[in-house]
Amino acid sequence: MQRVVIVDDNLVNLKLMESLVKRLDVGEILPFQDSAVGLAWCLQNQADLVIVDYMMPPPDGLEFIRRFRASPANAEVPLLMITADHERPTRYAALEAGANDFLTKPIDSAEFRARLRNMLALRRSQKALADRAAWLAEKVAEATGEILEREREMITRLSRAAEFRDPETGAHIQRMSHYSRLIARQLGLAETEQDLILRAAPMHDVGKIAIPDHILLKPGRLDADERAIMRTHAQMGYEILKGSRAQLLDVAAEIARSHHEKYDGSGYPRGLAGEAIPLHGRIVAVADVFDALTTERPYKRAWALERALDFLRDGAGTHFDPACVEAFNACLNDVLEIRARYQDATPHAARLVDD
Repeated sequence: MQRVVIVDDNLVNLKLMESLVKRLDVGEILPFQDSAVGLAWCLQNQADLVIVDYMMPPPDGLEFIRRFRASPANAEVPLLMITADHERPTRYAALEAGANDFLTKPIDSAEFRARLRNMLALRRSQKALADRAAWLAEKVAEATGEILEREREMITRLSRAAEFRDPETGAHIQRMSHYSRLIARQLGLAETEQDLILRAAPMHDVGKIAIPDHILLKPGRLDADERAIMRTHAQMGYEILKGSRAQLLDVAAEIARSHHEKYDGSGYPRGLAGEAIPLHGRIVAVADVFDALTTERPYKRAWALERALDFLRDGAGTHFDPACVEAFNACLNDVLEIRARYQDATPHAARLVDD
């Protein structure tokens, strides 16, 4: 069913046009003798065709068209203007304002019906095309969602592969990635960015796949040479993940390389400082260190919550981005909820936080 709006201050003309439109059996006909009322209806509802006279009390036909077309929802709605034969300058102005077609007075009924049929057919085609575009957009969204899900599965599988060699637990990966999302949210990042960091953060230590077992699995502290080799995992992780066209892997690569950088420039692998460190890396650094400190390992007890929080606060501006530390502290209740939700099943040996 289509809606046809007729606007004419002359009641006789209004009734005549209403009668002619009824013969087309188009659907709903909405006649308005008051142009302001008709315009208000058009701005709040959706018409399929508008017929408007030129000579009317304000707003006249030209002003009606201008205000009608100013609404994005009415940009494509066919509009037919009724004018006198001698009003050519008015026609030119109406075309500029957005009129699609004209009829001259006195109205010829056969011409009137033919023009209306053509314009309503045009409107049906427009709507069919819009429906098709919406359907295609939905299908593209579905396909994109499937691609993103495959990317996420790949991230998860790579993270699990790293876990098999890295003695940290899967629960650590869950906690630190959710902590990272909390920080991102508190910093005001968009929902899509929050989700991105949640999915990418588990890959932060994937480069440990390339570290020899005698170093990765060595109990206790590493010597200077072993520590130097261990620190290559940040760049290794970047090398494994870089160059992908997938945004998720691109962000994961960035996190892998930058989460051991320190705010004062004393970190690795590139010695970046301050905001030169990618934001994702600065966020994950806080989340990763906090969880490492508060998790029990065979060679150490878990730090008390306040002690770990003091470590973050003391390191703000040197080890950590102060804004990220502040954001973490601001959502501490959510941090504790995540900490309780993702518990370690069986503690394993793990590398100290400064590795």
